[in-house]
Amino acid sequence: MQEELDPLRHVDPSSKELLYNPKAEELFAPTLGPDCPFKTGQQRAHRNTVAGFVEPAHLSEFQFEAQRKTFTSFGYALDPTVGLAQNEGSSYVGDIESAESSSGRTVFENPNRPDPSRAGVKRKIEKNDDSADLEGYKGPWAPYENESRSAKPSEADKEELDAYLAKMKKRGKPRYEEKAIEEKTSLHIDDPVDYQGRNFLHAPHDIGINLRSDAPPNKCFIPKKQIHAWAGHNKGVAQIRWFPKTAHLLLSCSMDGRVKIWEVYKDRRCVRTYFGHRQAVRDISFNNSGEKFLSAAYDRYIKLWDTETGQVISRFTNKKVPYCVKFNPEEDKQHLFVAGMADKKIVCWDTRTGEAVQEYDRHLGAVNTITFVDENRRFVSTSDDKSLRVWEWDIPVDMKYIADPTMHSMPAVTLAPNLKWLGCQSMDNKIVIYSALNRFKLNRKKTFKGHMVAGYACGLDFSPEMSYVISGDADGKVFVWDWKTTRVLARWKAHQAVCSSVLWHPHETSKIASAGWDGLIKFWD
Repeated sequence: MQEELDPLRHVDPSSKELLYNPKAEELFAPTLGPDCPFKTGQQRAHRNTVAGFVEPAHLSEFQFEAQRKTFTSFGYALDPTVGLAQNEGSSYVGDIESAESSSGRTVFENPNRPDPSRAGVKRKIEKNDDSADLEGYKGPWAPYENESRSAKPSEADKEELDAYLAKMKKRGKPRYEEKAIEEKTSLHIDDPVDYQGRNFLHAPHDIGINLRSDAPPNKCFIPKKQIHAWAGHNKGVAQIRWFPKTAHLLLSCSMDGRVKIWEVYKDRRCVRTYFGHRQAVRDISFNNSGEKFLSAAYDRYIKLWDTETGQVISRFTNKKVPYCVKFNPEEDKQHLFVAGMADKKIVCWDTRTGEAVQEYDRHLGAVNTITFVDENRRFVSTSDDKSLRVWEWDIPVDMKYIADPTMHSMPAVTLAPNLKWLGCQSMDNKIVIYSALNRFKLNRKKTFKGHMVAGYACGLDFSPEMSYVISGDADGKVFVWDWKTTRVLARWKAHQAVCSSVLWHPHETSKIASAGWDGLIKFWD
């Protein structure tokens, strides 16, 4: 009786997990038990592929490819159904006449091999070896006799090519939108003018701080807590800018294609939204008075806006993506601005005529930043080519080229408040400092480390009296370093995503604005 019992432990074929180590004969035992009565004959059939059962057959890969390519090129191939009979190889499928006329030649056999009936016959070459005959000398480059040379397609081929090109042109989508989007603007406050008829661009007097002062605060302090968060953008904020001189307003641009302006004091409301781009806005720049600003976006347009009314004054495009944009800070050159483009050029436009008046074309990669130095007589540009170039205004040849094998791309650059230093966010997780005066030399003693920015353009800034350096990082943190010792003094989690931009208020001792890819702008004190 015991011999009749099956000693194997049977495994359920549908089980996905086994809690013991089965033997080989248990694991590969045949399936037992009643068959499902509801399966069709097709479902019961044994199969080893999705489509059915494939029997292995030996065929040389080269032979298979030779016949496949011969059929594609000449329209015939050996009949694969012919068995190992005495007539094997004499049957063809496809264009039988062509196969017989070419003796069944495959694509791998030389079609120009000489006909056995004309053995030794070669095409004759025109000869003239007399080097004294300057006009008729042929040399080794002589053509064949009766050779016809034509670079044009035949009439039939030309018609076919024209039809194909017309079809592809019709099918291809335009790479960018030719027409600019219709611009709109919305005012979000009920009192755009005060009792004296002054608009929101006028800085308030009654906040306990002189916003028109030219002198920085005597001593700055590290912020301790968040005092406000501006929410209104649907996607990440790419850049924020203070209103010139007074910094009582904050302009922000976002990946949702919108630009917004916010109050920094009192109710801290969103004042106005500017809709004018199809795609993410990458950079913004005020003119000296703050009455106008530029926005540069991935829809290949740069637009000049009236800050108060929200009207678009001008549109500029050279059909390339602008990466950064800056007004010339000189009062007599406020009609000129420069833009760093994705096609390695820096283009200068005149807002009065709407035309490009100068091109600086020396970089080898997309231009990331433009910073004016030396009383605005020069500007510094950085690029994806891992170099830093210094240009004299209106001279399209770089006067200084700084590149080193150890250098990395620097996608964010800020001029220090004392106008002596350039802070550059380097892609190797460092902030490096260059002199902004004559020699533009790297200051090796001032290197700020500790944050993580590789792969992101995280902005940096200085405190107004040059005690601290601040920066965002890829984890959403804000870092504060001591300018003299380069030590990290503070760090805190400011945003859920990348902290893309930080700005220290120019008139406050401890107020910082930070913007992140979570769509929020936060105010710290």
